[in-house]
Amino acid sequence: MTVTWSITTNPPIASLQLLSNRSRAPSSPPSSKLRPPRLLPLRTHYSSSSSRLSSAMDDSTSPCLFPLHRCKILHLVRHAQGVHNVEAEKDEKAFLSPSLFDAHLTPLGWQQVDNLREHVHVSGLLKRIELVIASPLLRTLQTAVGVFGGEGYVDGMNVLPLMVANAGNSGRSAYSSSNCPPFIAVELCREHLGVRPCDSRRSISEYGPLFPAIDFSLIEDDEDVWWKADVREPNEDVAARGMKFLNWLWTREEKEIAVVTHSGFLFHTLKEYGKGCHPMMKEEICKHFANCELRSMVLVDRNMVGKDPPVTNYPGKIPAGSDLPSNTAHKKLNEKTI
Repeated sequence: MTVTWSITTNPPIASLQLLSNRSRAPSSPPSSKLRPPRLLPLRTHYSSSSSRLSSAMDDSTSPCLFPLHRCKILHLVRHAQGVHNVEAEKDEKAFLSPSLFDAHLTPLGWQQVDNLREHVHVSGLLKRIELVIASPLLRTLQTAVGVFGGEGYVDGMNVLPLMVANAGNSGRSAYSSSNCPPFIAVELCREHLGVRPCDSRRSISEYGPLFPAIDFSLIEDDEDVWWKADVREPNEDVAARGMKFLNWLWTREEKEIAVVTHSGFLFHTLKEYGKGCHPMMKEEICKHFANCELRSMVLVDRNMVGKDPPVTNYPGKIPAGSDLPSNTAHKKLNEKTI
């Protein structure tokens, strides 16, 4: 398979929107007439009475309503601290070191994983997540399993382990695939491609025995044909790849999904979605993720691409038939009285 990075940058089919609080990417290119994406912060309510914000806002940044079945909830997670993060803090040239190939998590990184794991359990988030998607690199797979995986695996269980003991020099016990969402690896949400060995993956046939219960079937090539030693993927192509990934999510039936990925991928993708937002909004959306940071967002199908029917809507009047509008009913009542 030959890979090029000339990915289309047309506006995405699906729009990300932060609101107040099956398995291939679509083959046809997005239409140029589709509405551009827009982002609003999840925890912020923009009131029309707020003079400080209203003067700097227009209709495109006011509160919006969307049908529930046109939305998906995404929980975006950057991987925990990897050995490449530590070495690059000392010397940025360390990113070029072959010894950091497919970098694994540090002991501190695993502490970060344990902290986030406790949060998703205590908050009840884990019970709501229907699917976990991970970039197929060691540090993201370790983070995904450590945060969202099942409790300790022991020999003799009737399920496969999500991760075997000491996978990737982790020093960790095995994780079970019971009582947790299904996991799949998706290549589109990989880190910025090329040049840096830490962002190159090993073969899928090597990952399989380390992560037996993770589904790698969506990855077409066993070997890493995307990463090039002498070519760094342009920023705009990372963003386009990110939009293609989010469009692909609309081919999934799950409504609440966790995505474990990378800082560069998240930054360039969300920066693209942040264009045209209020400056305060853009600052919040486009800032870099910390190691093992989680941010929740709502993906909105503003262009009616999804086919999922509403499951909570109720038709109202039974037997079927529309009620008269109140003004029409009042007029008929007056005519009858006269």
